[in-house]
Amino acid sequence: MEIALQVGIFVVALATLVKGSDWFIDSAEAIGLSFGISPFIIGVTIVAFGTSLPELATSISSVLQGESEVVVGNVVGSNIANIALVMGLVAVTVKLIRLDYNIWHIDMSFLLGSSFLLYFAVYDGHFSIYEAIIFLMALVFFLWYSFTSSDNKSEDDDKEVAKPSAKTWGLLLLGGILVWQGADWTIRSISALAEMASISPEIIALTAVAIGTSLPEVIVSVGAAKKGKTSIAVGNVLGSNIFNTFFVMAIPSFLGNLEIPEQVISVYLPFMIVMTIMFAIMTSNKKVSQWEGYLLIVFYCFYLVTTISSI
Repeated sequence: MEIALQVGIFVVALATLVKGSDWFIDSAEAIGLSFGISPFIIGVTIVAFGTSLPELATSISSVLQGESEVVVGNVVGSNIANIALVMGLVAVTVKLIRLDYNIWHIDMSFLLGSSFLLYFAVYDGHFSIYEAIIFLMALVFFLWYSFTSSDNKSEDDDKEVAKPSAKTWGLLLLGGILVWQGADWTIRSISALAEMASISPEIIALTAVAIGTSLPEVIVSVGAAKKGKTSIAVGNVLGSNIFNTFFVMAIPSFLGNLEIPEQVISVYLPFMIVMTIMFAIMTSNKKVSQWEGYLLIVFYCFYLVTTISSI
């Protein structure tokens, strides 16, 4: 009976995610374009922040409940899922992703830098307040550059764009709330089912929670790609990983000491770095093909099998 209840919650939560993300994408794009921001920057900042809220909420909750090892597992697992699963599904869905924006200018460099910085920050098994402050300063710089650089302005900046209505702002807020709550209840149901199988918090964080908190990225990115808005889809993946590393890792550390499991440092964090480098290589020619999408999904299946087999 309990299993049926959790499955029912999962289905309803997923439907909420889908509807909420649809409103969130359309309203975020309309608001961003009205300020002359390019679709890619809308994805890498506004949409990325919205879809990273579940990771933040889950990490804060885990620290308050005395399970701080979930934080780094959630960040690493979500970043792997964003690249391997989300980008893979987007590439498979649209068959060929073409990037109009040169993400190597600053964004990909920031993503690679954030991955290596995370490794150097936690390799000693400790994440200090000072390191958290550095992470937040790096995020502020990234956001400042994204919104102020002339390279990031919309091509339609010189055109007359209608100002967003109160309804658009309302749908952005409502869509964000639905995405957050849908993801939250999805995570709860997945975690409950995993706990019924007596799986450790660390493994739950790397698999069930990571997949659950990445569902907004999956739904939003695939939805954007189906609408022909691949810049938002790619920007969402890239920006979400930067937000996860700098913001989701930093904020919970102010609420308690973060426990860094040895297995995350020795196995899963290096795997995340490898996936990030692969993502960088794939996008160096400003496109991602369908077969590369299948390759990313194969890597994610390998990651899941390896993680589950370690139980």
